[in-house]
Amino acid sequence: MNSLELTSRQKEIIEIVKINGPVTGDSIGQKLLLTRSALRTDFRILVELGYIESKPKKGYIFKTDNIKSKMLINTDIEVKDIMSPSVSVEESISIHETIVMMFSKDVGSIFVTSGKFLKGIVSRKDLLKVVMGKIDTEKTPVSLVMTRVPNVIFTEKNDKIRDAVKKLIEHQIDSMPVIEKNGNNYEVIGRITKTNIAKLFLEIFQ
Repeated sequence: MNSLELTSRQKEIIEIVKINGPVTGDSIGQKLLLTRSALRTDFRILVELGYIESKPKKGYIFKTDNIKSKMLINTDIEVKDIMSPSVSVEESISIHETIVMMFSKDVGSIFVTSGKFLKGIVSRKDLLKVVMGKIDTEKTPVSLVMTRVPNVIFTEKNDKIRDAVKKLIEHQIDSMPVIEKNGNNYEVIGRITKTNIAKLFLEIFQ
């Protein structure tokens, strides 16, 4: 069952618990003009799915610390909740040094920055093309082969995960920088990858 399959009554129960918890089943019933026994099945389903928790002698509480509950209720998990540290190099770094960094960090792409600001991105595929050519990788800066801003696909820390996933799929990319806008510049604060998404779903379904 996901958020789209919840009944309107179950959604009302979640909101009541979220706002008033801990709250007893009787109190919830009074707000919905129903008896506690009439809501017993709804309570059981919501507890089993991790939306709410039953506390002895206290009533029901909203499980705010449960990432699974957050996803199931309204899929409002944000990028900042699951993003990884960024992996980046300065734009003056050579292609050779970038390749070494990429394999030492075991990543599929590296962000290219000037200080803390995003300038571009380079992938393994980009670097493979360069290595197969006649470019001197030890003398050529990575900035010459990177995809430059504003052509870099990025996400922001408060974006919803569902929106980040759409970007990954639509643009057929494995990762994106997580940025904070600073005037006309983009400060890199993390990365979101398909691996992050896979780990999230693994946690949800465990």
